Amino acid sequence: MQASPPSLIADNLACRRGERLLFRRLSFKLAPGAACHVTGANGAGKTTLIRALAGLTTPYAGTVTREGALALLDERTGLDPDLPLGRSLAFWFGVDGAAEGEAIMTRLRLDALAEVPVRYLSTGQKKRAALARVLGQAAPIWLLDEPLSGLDTASQALVSALVRDHCAAGGIALIASHQPLDVPGMTSFAIEDFAPAEAEEEEDA
Repeated sequence: MQASPPSLIADNLACRRGERLLFRRLSFKLAPGAACHVTGANGAGKTTLIRALAGLTTPYAGTVTREGALALLDERTGLDPDLPLGRSLAFWFGVDGAAEGEAIMTRLRLDALAEVPVRYLSTGQKKRAALARVLGQAAPIWLLDEPLSGLDTASQALVSALVRDHCAAGGIALIASHQPLDVPGMTSFAIEDFAPAEAEEEEDA
């Protein structure tokens, strides 16, 4: 039986942080090959949106419909800080059934760091290691929260190339970032465009 094509749909989504309504009436539909860039200031709700789309938090209103497995990149790498990077990634490659672990490490320029304990990696190196985990999952849907932060110019260009390749192969990528990406055809929206008016917040409270 052929698997259904991947899709990610938000319908009239609203999310809160504590008593504050961050955004409302947010809707979109992403089909195979689609990339979407969510912009916004820190604290505006980008991470909350990512977590709602990943099923890690319950939206205040609206629904999220997803077809296909997803890979999430956020501030947590999930890597054992005491293990060498190569062993720590090998564990996850084994869990995810990734047959191209060495090739993934080479593409992310991590092969030379294989014997370095994770705790000694720089911020950018840890981010590239987290991206290696995303590639290893071979999931059709990517949710990337600030994937460019802490990366140098070459690594930022690499992230754009990874997203381009993923979408060209029929994947979906939603990227929350205040930094630009070089992905032709990518749609975008600002999370602030869905922020409630003060009167709406007062009425909701």
